Amino acid sequence: MTADAHPTPQRATPAAPPPQPPPRALVVTASNRAAAGVYPDKGGPLLAEGLAALGFAVDGPQVVPDGEPVEAALRAAVTAGYDVVLTTGGTGISPTDRTPDVTRRVIDYEVPGIPEAIRAAGRAKVPTAALSRGLAGVAGRTLIVNLPGSTGGVRDGLAVLAALLPHAADQLRGGDHGPAPTATPASTPTPAPSPPDPTSTGSAH
Repeated sequence: MTADAHPTPQRATPAAPPPQPPPRALVVTASNRAAAGVYPDKGGPLLAEGLAALGFAVDGPQVVPDGEPVEAALRAAVTAGYDVVLTTGGTGISPTDRTPDVTRRVIDYEVPGIPEAIRAAGRAKVPTAALSRGLAGVAGRTLIVNLPGSTGGVRDGLAVLAALLPHAADQLRGGDHGPAPTATPASTPTPAPSPPDPTSTGSAH
């Protein structure tokens, strides 16, 4: 009998795991005047565009008045299982700017490095960015990040978040702890520029 009479059975190649659905994101705009129809929401659509460019399945912007309605929107988003929720507006120091306060009531723990990086990016262009009280934190498996209400503040925030959000969403889904990819200027989504927003007063709100 020759050596080739009984060939070794070939093992079946394991089936590839099914592709993961894209991470889900929600945009929430906190603004009394935009919610009342006094002027259109401009920051929310910019956030939605930037998130879509990062590969997220995006809902919103959901426009709500400042304060308690923001908290209700965040709690509903956590219950719905969104991976990321970005808010815009209500982060300054005026009496109606309450987004960070209601966000703190929703999250389980803060991720302070994210708002620190966003403020630093904005402060390099607009000194009043230092007045933003926006925070970031995790509620359940949802990352919530507060961004200013101005279009400039939104763009600065997106430039920072582009290198962080995909990796953060993967971590919250139970992914490994490998290094996050390094963003290059060419890979950072840049929403199309818009004319100056007369309703914005800088990056603080």
